[in-house]
Amino acid sequence: MSSVGQSIEVGRAAAARRARPRGWVVRRALLAADIVGLTFSFAVTESIYGDITRQETFSTSAEIGLFVLTLPVWILLAKLYGLYDRDETRTDHRTSDEVADVFHLTTVGTWLVIAGSRITHVADPHLLRVTVFWALAIASIVLTRSIARASCRRLDSYIEKTLVVGAGPEGRLIARRLEQNSGFGLRIVGFIDRNPGAAVPGFRDLRVIGTLADLPRLVRERDIGRVVVGFTDDGHEAMLRQIRELNAHGVQVDVIPRFPDLVGPEVDLHTAGGLTVWSLRPFSLSRSSRMLKRFGDIVLATIGLVLLAPVFAVVALAVKLDSRGPVFFRQERIRDGRRTFRIWKFRTMAPDAEARKAEIAHLNIHARGGGDGRMFKADNDPRVTRVGRVLRQSSLDELPQLFNVLTGEMSLVGPRPLIPQEHLHVTEWRRRRLELKPGLTGLWQVNGRSALPFEEMVALDYRYVTNWSPWLDLRLILMTFPLVLRGPAGAQ
Repeated sequence: MSSVGQSIEVGRAAAARRARPRGWVVRRALLAADIVGLTFSFAVTESIYGDITRQETFSTSAEIGLFVLTLPVWILLAKLYGLYDRDETRTDHRTSDEVADVFHLTTVGTWLVIAGSRITHVADPHLLRVTVFWALAIASIVLTRSIARASCRRLDSYIEKTLVVGAGPEGRLIARRLEQNSGFGLRIVGFIDRNPGAAVPGFRDLRVIGTLADLPRLVRERDIGRVVVGFTDDGHEAMLRQIRELNAHGVQVDVIPRFPDLVGPEVDLHTAGGLTVWSLRPFSLSRSSRMLKRFGDIVLATIGLVLLAPVFAVVALAVKLDSRGPVFFRQERIRDGRRTFRIWKFRTMAPDAEARKAEIAHLNIHARGGGDGRMFKADNDPRVTRVGRVLRQSSLDELPQLFNVLTGEMSLVGPRPLIPQEHLHVTEWRRRRLELKPGLTGLWQVNGRSALPFEEMVALDYRYVTNWSPWLDLRLILMTFPLVLRGPAGAQ
């Protein structure tokens, strides 16, 4: 075999070894999750409607046998939809991102079962049974996939050692975002830039460990699974050569776009003359889109208030018994069109909290080390009550904002509602964030919440407003639930 052929074979073997841990584990976990979800849906449907709708010539064992025979078709469809491959490449891929694909998969799969049964005359599925199975399959597959991903992320084999190319402001921002999101399963080993051994501002334990020329060697020696490429002063050709070599040897390479604050998840990726182009659509939300967003807010807020009424009663009683003062906290915030409104929250602090704010200014985590103090968040805030601390950790203090949503002052998803003092720092292009109502959740909530510096928060709000779509809102709502349950809430 020639030296070139040997190099290719070595590269393929290395790629297989490197791709195995994370991808191998997640793919098999998701495969098992799909089989469990489909089997559960079939079993429940069979137990409820089997005797009522079964044909006289068709036994239970025959139906089970046919279902088992269709399982490979379901798995093949899921593979064609890309439902087993995205976790290996996308750091922030969640089950909420694939709800639409699961819906399509289940709909197409169910239709194929009906069509195949009718054409072959093997069976004549009853419409009620098929409809119940279809609805159960969507819900159960989403649930079992969520459980499978959560289980995988607890495994050591899920963690990928990661290098960040570029120790400048962009590279540091990327690294900080990756460190803030433990669910990504990435452990940053160091930075690649021109000054090996140099400290990286803002990172106590990370340094520049090599130059671009050292990258292939460092990947091999440190068993790196992912390289995130930011911006450096190295030449374009040198960077392309290293990226191609890494990719050929099974290393996942993530390339940050040149304007990351502009490029959101809803941009249009296409080609023009053989070049890849990101198209940013001009923001102009139509009246029908605004009506659709408002309709969703009213429906979901009403359902939430009805279902959560017992929770409201228990929390209100706990707040009242724990400390003096009102049950609710009202505070002025800025909404769309630069108007103000008063936000509803369960009170989590002592009644004189606003008057004592200056006393604890030194606790502001955003202002530490000469940082950006335009926002205020204090760790171990002495003004927080015992019940308030629990409410903040579970975000139950935010529930009364559903009243603001119902009255049209807020939306379920939107920019972060700022107090007037914070809004004074929102200038120039950042004011586009005011074109949509502030939300209970948003990009700021799922990407760091109150731990985000002010500039990053308004940049995320800008991205949300200029990339809005109903699917983005749905995805953010689904992403919020697990994040809120496991993380502390922001400061009041």
